[in-house]
Amino acid sequence: MSGRNRKIIHVDMDAFFTSVEQRDHPHLRGRPVVVGGSPKSRGVVAAASYEARRFGIRSAMASSQAARLCPGAIFVTPNFDRYVEVSHQIREIFATVTSLVEPLSLDEAYLDVTENFLSEPLARNIARYLKQRIREETGLTASAGVGPNKFIAKVASDFRKPDGLVVIPPEKVLDFVEKLPVEKLWGVGPATTARLHELGLRKAGDIRNFGQEALVRTLGSSGEFLYGLSIGEDSREVDPSSDPKSCGSETTFETDILSISELTETIRSLSEHVAAELGKIGRPAKSVTLKVRYDDFTTITRSQTLKRHTDQEETIARTASELLLRKTEAGQRPIRLLGVAASGLLSPDEPIQLWFEISPFSDD
Repeated sequence: MSGRNRKIIHVDMDAFFTSVEQRDHPHLRGRPVVVGGSPKSRGVVAAASYEARRFGIRSAMASSQAARLCPGAIFVTPNFDRYVEVSHQIREIFATVTSLVEPLSLDEAYLDVTENFLSEPLARNIARYLKQRIREETGLTASAGVGPNKFIAKVASDFRKPDGLVVIPPEKVLDFVEKLPVEKLWGVGPATTARLHELGLRKAGDIRNFGQEALVRTLGSSGEFLYGLSIGEDSREVDPSSDPKSCGSETTFETDILSISELTETIRSLSEHVAAELGKIGRPAKSVTLKVRYDDFTTITRSQTLKRHTDQEETIARTASELLLRKTEAGQRPIRLLGVAASGLLSPDEPIQLWFEISPFSDD
């Protein structure tokens, strides 16, 4: 079925972790709530309520920084078993509409409703139905985006949060995409954003005018997919069997780094991001991989398999640091890029109580 004929909904729960906490604990409602580790330790923010976000608090931020931004913030230790329970409840609602559901994490999913169990021709009405049932059965709000493909639906769901619903019909796709910042395009991270900006490409419309051939010459094979996004095309199917294989984070230094202390501090920061993402999707990892790019652009990866699955930032950072010291030429050759990734994610079929045996947000 062609991408233009599909009807895709992206459902994204609003501030999921903190909303569950505020629902279950009425004294937290209307307060700046941060789910994560203690600001007195090396904790990291897993989620922030909308009240906390007004102070600039974001996920993956150090809890100590969040406390400085909002001294009145209430820090809550994550209750992942509870979040998984609610997530399963929401997925049961999705299953009443279509079997084509692709979960992205505990709090968001794609649904292909081109054909659906409700025999409803309008995806807008299905999205309203889902939002209403989620509110009635869980007490939580969700935002939804509707479009002819996954890319359009996902971007649309973020436009009117919280409790939003944005529908982009096929005939409106080009107008919708044209003014999107390039960093809103799927797969465009900081490095690609900087490169596009250097070319004077700041909006999706700029990429379209730049042309596919020129973009491929500049970015290689990824340029073709990126150009497709710039005109609102995305052929990816909603895949119910889709399963994340790894979580990673990397950074390129402005100047090459030789200092071991700076490198290990960077590893800790990257590991916080990885641990936060593992916590969000509820999938501890069995392997840690360190990526190193030296000043001459030689790139290597070094991996370590752990004795048991973990989503603990301390374990990830310690393992990656040991790989840096024992398996690379750090301290001898300048390094321009570092990356940390976790793979071998625990199967969702494993008992839930094992998923979060070790939490990256320990208050110890």
